[in-house]
Amino acid sequence: MDEEVVLDLNQIRAVRVLGRGAMASVFLVSAAPGSRLPTLFALKVFDKQSAAKPHALRRARWELSLLSRLSAAPGDHHHPFLPSLLGSVETPDLLAWAIPFCPGGDLHALRRSLSPSNEEAFSADAIRFYLSEIVTALAHLHSMRVAYRDLKPENVLLRSSGHIMLADFDLSRHLPARSTTHSSLPPPLPSDNHSHAPRRKLTRVFSFGAADDQIKKGRSARVSPASRRRTSSSSISKSREGSGGDDERSFSFVGTEEYVAPEVVRGEGHGFAVDWWALGILAYEMAYGQTPFRGRNRKETLRNILTLPPMFPGRRRTDLTDIIERLVVKDPERRLGFSGGAEEVKAHPFFDGVKWELLPEVARPP
Repeated sequence: MDEEVVLDLNQIRAVRVLGRGAMASVFLVSAAPGSRLPTLFALKVFDKQSAAKPHALRRARWELSLLSRLSAAPGDHHHPFLPSLLGSVETPDLLAWAIPFCPGGDLHALRRSLSPSNEEAFSADAIRFYLSEIVTALAHLHSMRVAYRDLKPENVLLRSSGHIMLADFDLSRHLPARSTTHSSLPPPLPSDNHSHAPRRKLTRVFSFGAADDQIKKGRSARVSPASRRRTSSSSISKSREGSGGDDERSFSFVGTEEYVAPEVVRGEGHGFAVDWWALGILAYEMAYGQTPFRGRNRKETLRNILTLPPMFPGRRRTDLTDIIERLVVKDPERRLGFSGGAEEVKAHPFFDGVKWELLPEVARPP
């Protein structure tokens, strides 16, 4: 679709819940016949009335604005591994936007289905394929000066083709060059004629409380398990100049605790390198069925992130173990990807043989 659609809530129907988070719910939605929308799509619904945190609406608007930017490419030139914005609507009660539905679930659900006992689930070739597509997506975000900051298996969705699509951008952050003076967040988007939307129908169709008879509640493929808590603090959410290149840094403490980088835990300020750290944690979890620094509680997990090296089962050294070690270096300035970005990561021997420009055309992903 070339143009974003203003959603008509009378012309769509909630089929089931795909996931529930602290600030939004995601529904599988069907469009009326003849609509410009796909027959099925995902609708992320932010409930303004139940949002307890004051920064929640700002983050929702930021995610919507970023999706709009990602969809600005003309014709069919949307990035293959990032979502396109299909439509949006705002009412006095909610802000909602539509993105493509990924029927394959997410990498977390796929790993659990392949290996319920938390053992190895993915082959090295499968890990290489998925990491290659994720690196490509991160490269595009970084070229827009956006740090993703929430990479984890639950946010790597699988399209019907088997290719990935990154999701959930409310924790992402724009990191301007040090010489710029404008705010790191764009101004809020104007509302989309919310006075014309039927409030009564929204209450009936999109339920935020107990399961509604008309909505079949599905397994959450988009919400972190309780043991993988998402952390977000806005009390120090501001940009300051740091020593890493020509970029400003963010001092926000955000992310899923098993995936947060040491510089985030230390409160030193962070940049794009946090995404390369998270890529290393993701690669480790795909290879060994668990994250490398998980402790018995939150405090122990964060201590492990700061102090322990990753431990690899067995003694066999491979390109996979090497790239993981280089990605989870505690010092961000020594981490793979800090100096050369995505091109530095792509040049690692683990990715030898990957034809990056042909990734979207792979007919049979793992």
